[in-house]
Amino acid sequence: MVPELDLNPPPRPARIDYGIGAVGAGFIMRDVQLKAYADASFNVAAITSRTPEIAHEVADLRGIPRVYDTLEEMLGDPSVEILDIAVPPDQQLAIVRQAVASAGHLKGILAQKPLAVNYAEAVEIVNLCERHGIALAVNQNMRYDQSIRALKALLERDALGTPVLATIEMRAVPHWQAWLRAYGRLTLLNMSIHHLDSFRYLFGDPESIFVSARKDPRTEFAHEDGICLYILEYADGLRASAWDDVWTGPRSDRDDLNPYIKWRVEGVGGIAEGTLGWPQYPNRTPSTLTYSTAAQPGVWVTPRWREVWFPDAFQGPMADLMNAIATRSAPATNGADNLGTMALIEAGYRSIREHRPVQVSEIR
Repeated sequence: MVPELDLNPPPRPARIDYGIGAVGAGFIMRDVQLKAYADASFNVAAITSRTPEIAHEVADLRGIPRVYDTLEEMLGDPSVEILDIAVPPDQQLAIVRQAVASAGHLKGILAQKPLAVNYAEAVEIVNLCERHGIALAVNQNMRYDQSIRALKALLERDALGTPVLATIEMRAVPHWQAWLRAYGRLTLLNMSIHHLDSFRYLFGDPESIFVSARKDPRTEFAHEDGICLYILEYADGLRASAWDDVWTGPRSDRDDLNPYIKWRVEGVGGIAEGTLGWPQYPNRTPSTLTYSTAAQPGVWVTPRWREVWFPDAFQGPMADLMNAIATRSAPATNGADNLGTMALIEAGYRSIREHRPVQVSEIR
């Protein structure tokens, strides 16, 4: 008998009327997060942006009742109980400092990933929220991709046995935002973070990481990591590896890039593989999963679903934060946990510079 497999969603919040204050009005907020929240009937009470005109446009588009010209004004609104920050990572620390200092009614913060440009700033953000009793979640949304949630359910049921090898292969050209030009850090911090965090979600924390990287010929601004290949070593022998190819060849926008992200997990008792639908956005392309177990050799199970990563999975981090606030517990993507992902990234950059495996314990 084939076991029933669902998408392992977070529980529906007991309360969905928490007032959300959106900080930022760019693509990820306008077209993804706010769309997901509207579909879930979440209460977005206000929005602010460094460009008020754009904030007004987004408010009109998404039916947000109040627009504030400044963050300070929005933090003074007692109906804003959750701050949803979607700005470049170098700006998040200053926003969190202002939020915890001036909004006594604030119950939670959902911060965009990466939480900061480096590990030290991420630690400061986590400490600030802990000292002020504010629940902090990080929008590591690939954890809520439907195929990754279903894979996690398989692993929790021990359907694949002890994991032996896990891989992710990405061949896709991300849109690098203009604000990345100042960082020097590119793929690991802004794209691979999805894959590194998902490996942690699925298998726990590795002992070490080795990264081999070269610059991306298409990206003209300065960066130390373009195409990234990396290996995570686990104490039990598991190896997790990814190829994050953000180059994919000398092609133009007119070429058919056929972008894709594939993953595969091999265990002693089964195998699972799948794809992520994100590279086809804005087309609604569901992620996929198919698996086979030693208990039923030759039988491949391929569940299907209608939901897609962008935007449907973005309900997950906010729903989980609402549950955490209501139950006075830590959200699944809480700030303290996310320091494990940020430390892994920091170790990855050290690995690039020193060309060696780096123990995560060297960072934390």
